[in-house]
Amino acid sequence: IQIMEVCGTHTVAIFRHGIRSLLPASLKLLSGPGCPVCVTDQGLIDTVITLAQRDDCIIATYGDMIRVPGTNGSLEALGRSNIKVVFSSDNALTLARKHPDKTVVFVAVGFETTAPATAVAIEQAQAEGLENFCVICGHKIVVPAMAALLSSRNDKIDAFLCPGHVSVIIGSDAYRPIVEQFHRPCVVAGFEAGQVLEGIARICAQLAEGRPQVESVYRAAVTKTGNAVALRLMKTYFEIWDGPWRGLGVIPGASLRLKAPYCRFDALTRFGLTETLTPEPPGCQCGTVLCGLIDPPRCGLFGTRCTPETPVGPCMVSTEGACAAWYKYGKSNSKH
Repeated sequence: IQIMEVCGTHTVAIFRHGIRSLLPASLKLLSGPGCPVCVTDQGLIDTVITLAQRDDCIIATYGDMIRVPGTNGSLEALGRSNIKVVFSSDNALTLARKHPDKTVVFVAVGFETTAPATAVAIEQAQAEGLENFCVICGHKIVVPAMAALLSSRNDKIDAFLCPGHVSVIIGSDAYRPIVEQFHRPCVVAGFEAGQVLEGIARICAQLAEGRPQVESVYRAAVTKTGNAVALRLMKTYFEIWDGPWRGLGVIPGASLRLKAPYCRFDALTRFGLTETLTPEPPGCQCGTVLCGLIDPPRCGLFGTRCTPETPVGPCMVSTEGACAAWYKYGKSNSKH
């Protein structure tokens, strides 16, 4: 049995709680493409680095993003004082208010969990007339990526352990297309050990009974239909498009970008830039890892050229990356 935990938070929680070491050899957990930093394509990183070299810009980004390698280095390696680490989109708005003579570019990455907050920031900037605020939109959508995996990348996945925080926004019913089209169980779980183990147990029960369905063991936070306010914000400000995922290529209907009425807040439009697809670093197997086709130690760079101190690929950079988790925990608590 091969169960993919879609979310990077689940990957880290599973390692931290030693869950892999408790499982029988016949049950294997696969780390999926649910780490937002890991799936942000290299072309976006290169575009951000280009903007960071402008004296009239301030780059506002989440902490992990500054270390993700682009074609010619990272934001951290650039070492410019106009690169600011923020903890939320609201922090980026604050920078725009404090520096009216600079254009603040917020690097908006993440899944449906963080996309509503970016929408709120656009709404607030519009209300306040903050014309010096804009975003580079790297938001992704989870369910189409799961479908793409099963369709063309890895049809050996038997079931999905679905992310709790994304499911708070989109609702558990969002996974019904995976069950109906591919006949794979989808069970939503939180991140505590008991939740993860209950989720795995429910998946195994469904497989044993030949009865794939959507279930949630995270009933305290996840409803069937999700958060109506957050979904409305996303629908108002974003449109779905066929965007690139790092290591996975272009996935149909799995990315978000700002709708035309809000294009003045789009950094690519404002600066006349075009994000281009760029090749992965030679030898980097992040894409293969994100598809659940190999465990990170099977990458030839793992633990040698690629470490948390000297990352080659994004899966070793992020605290939720599969490679970083395997490097920190893997040898001590995994039997598989």
